[in-house]
Amino acid sequence: MTIAFLGGGNMANALIGGLIGRGYDARSISVIEISPVARERIAAHGVRVGTAPDAANDKAETIVLAVKPQDARAALASVAGSVHGKLVISIAAGLRLAALSRWLGGHRRIVRCMPNTPALVGAGISGLFAPAEVTPQDRKTAETILGAVGEVVWLPDEALIDPVTAVSASGPAYVFWFIEQLAAYAESTGIARDDALKLAKHCVLGSAKLAAQSADSPAQLRKNVTSKGGTTEAALNVFEREQLAERFARALAAATRRGHELGDELAKD
Repeated sequence: MTIAFLGGGNMANALIGGLIGRGYDARSISVIEISPVARERIAAHGVRVGTAPDAANDKAETIVLAVKPQDARAALASVAGSVHGKLVISIAAGLRLAALSRWLGGHRRIVRCMPNTPALVGAGISGLFAPAEVTPQDRKTAETILGAVGEVVWLPDEALIDPVTAVSASGPAYVFWFIEQLAAYAESTGIARDDALKLAKHCVLGSAKLAAQSADSPAQLRKNVTSKGGTTEAALNVFEREQLAERFARALAAATRRGHELGDELAKD
């Protein structure tokens, strides 16, 4: 499998590093990137890097669209003439299949993906959607590429990309905010700043690992920590009185709506 990346930013760098780390031949990867700094960084993987499509890119079996959404149309225009017979994988946020296909002259062999920033440390999760034109082998290819930096989830409907964006793509920001709040409270009680941040980070890291590895549901794990009349119950009672769950659901709904709005905006010609 030969792969051409359109864009060599952070996510492309992570995907390429993940693939090579799993034994993929760097010589089978080419990257088109206009930024000298990004080119230098990504060239360190041993892949072929250029500023515009060439014969090597034209021969690639898979194209990964990894540019900013506002740059996607121009990037796809540069390869539209040679896209026939190729699989296109888009990790450009917000761009729907209809727009991508239109910009590629009607090409429909496209997988749309929504990764998240923990992919930068090999711990990501990506939501993927593919139309009927995508073959089972194409799906395996997409899983291989996105799976190089974490887990993947296939979605039955493209519309579900918006809630996936709200939950797992935007989700790391919510987790970082929660870490901030834990650390800020710890520091306010007199715990040293570095220690407060360490306590907060490892609380979240350890809890996530436990949730991922345990056969118990998150609800059961929560109950396991919550003793009757204890400190955890006191805090959770405040969460319930303040209707924290309802407020959090409204925040996620707002993120989902905004994702849909951005899709409408980006689809305009």
